[in-house]
Amino acid sequence: MAAGPPPPLEPGALPTFPEEGFAEKFMRKTRENPMVPLGCLCTVGVLTYGIICFKKGNTRRSQLMMRARVLAQGFTFAALLGGMVATAIKSR
Repeated sequence: MAAGPPPPLEPGALPTFPEEGFAEKFMRKTRENPMVPLGCLCTVGVLTYGIICFKKGNTRRSQLMMRARVLAQGFTFAALLGGMVATAIKSR
């Protein structure tokens, strides 16, 4: 007895997901892990202040801000990894 092709699926049988725009997705991801956008804002702020200090000739403060930028980037990366781990654990 040869099996034929499976019957076609009805349109109502498939799950439907609402379309999610950039703003909705950004807000959902921010609610899921608020530390990542906070780290990004901190990184941009420290970088901007460091560039301003560099342009004004305050090299000591500029170097300090570039080191602080590296710390802020590390915090952002750690928050990203922590969020991924939390999501993986939650899905189990």
